[in-house]
Amino acid sequence: MASTRLLRLFRVRTATWSRAWCLRRHVSSSPWRLQSTMSAWVIDHFGTNEVLRYSEDMPVPTITSSNQVMVRVHAASLNPLDVSMRGGYGAKLLKLRKNPLSMMDNDGEFPLILGRDVSGVVVDCGSEVAHFTPGDEVWAAVPPWKQGSLAEYVNLTEFEVSHKPKCVSHMEAASIPYVASTVLSALVNAGGLCRDSSSNKRVLITGGSGGVGTFAIQLAKAWGAHVTVTCSHNAEGLVRGLGADEVVDYAAEDAADQLEMMERFDVVLDGVGGDTEEWVVGLLKSWSGAKYVTLVTPLLFKTDSLGLLDGLVHAGSSLHTKAIQNLISNGVFYRWGFYAPDGPALDEVSKLVDAGKILPVVEATFPFSQVPQAFQKLEHGHARGKTVISMTDDHEKGEEEMVQNSRPEQTAQTQN
Repeated sequence: MASTRLLRLFRVRTATWSRAWCLRRHVSSSPWRLQSTMSAWVIDHFGTNEVLRYSEDMPVPTITSSNQVMVRVHAASLNPLDVSMRGGYGAKLLKLRKNPLSMMDNDGEFPLILGRDVSGVVVDCGSEVAHFTPGDEVWAAVPPWKQGSLAEYVNLTEFEVSHKPKCVSHMEAASIPYVASTVLSALVNAGGLCRDSSSNKRVLITGGSGGVGTFAIQLAKAWGAHVTVTCSHNAEGLVRGLGADEVVDYAAEDAADQLEMMERFDVVLDGVGGDTEEWVVGLLKSWSGAKYVTLVTPLLFKTDSLGLLDGLVHAGSSLHTKAIQNLISNGVFYRWGFYAPDGPALDEVSKLVDAGKILPVVEATFPFSQVPQAFQKLEHGHARGKTVISMTDDHEKGEEEMVQNSRPEQTAQTQN
């Protein structure tokens, strides 16, 4: 009897190992393999909202390197960057990053798929991918030089992908990766903050009610910082609910005076730029290592308007001049913050989400068929969180069936 049970167990395990091996070697017959094209929202040239075009003939991306992960999209979200990229913002520098040899011609840039946020399910992996298998629920911030997430499928490297938090839906999860990657890059790489060094630090966040601001508030509070936020009066309830200690209405006549009366700050994260930069720098502590970090930099604008070489020189000169001036005058570090996709960093964010310390802030949702309307919503400004795009019910049903077929030992979770 015992030998029979052992033999049966051996056969079951052998079958499981064999099936897993087939999945990793890409010889399975998953439904997505039967299609060569996919649905996507694309642009064929830069412009306003009218350039958005729905296509059912975009080629399905394929695994071309051993470290790639192919994700079927459950949900995506829009960011101001998508509106800017639709108009051609940063096109020259991003095209160079994508393919240095492409600068000599105009081929290969279009059709372009926008969308920087994705939450979905892995359907294929390169042969050397170690941390993901088909059926895994993941989220990611898509690099701006890659085809985006307003499509059925997106290809990323293993290092750009992270396991999705378990306690939120795909719709909620899709609202976080881009803003998380932006804030982490700005506060950690440029601002010098981290989980172990933020306790009792005073942080000022300008433009705190949008996607970046609402995430920055929560992350800084999770790390123990004291957070002051500027936003419009009708967003005060939102930002206080996310943990802001002090809130100043930026439109109030005495807004600058209110901030001047407060204790000086260790870090300013400026998501507004323009004239704001001129007076918030003076709110930092002098000669104590305080840092001003702006997300509104002239880098892409300069390369677009002046060309790559002249644009890089002018932008670099501007940064150098301001950094030296602020360091000499009051000992403040002046830095630029950039969006930097990072899968391992999202792993840490996932833990904070599952612990209830980071909440998704979704202002509006749209079906995949209404992507142009979602862009219009975003362009109206004064965001209170993120605008999220959901794939169709048929898509979600098919995804659930695929997960069950790929990983029968696990129960598929319907997130939307």
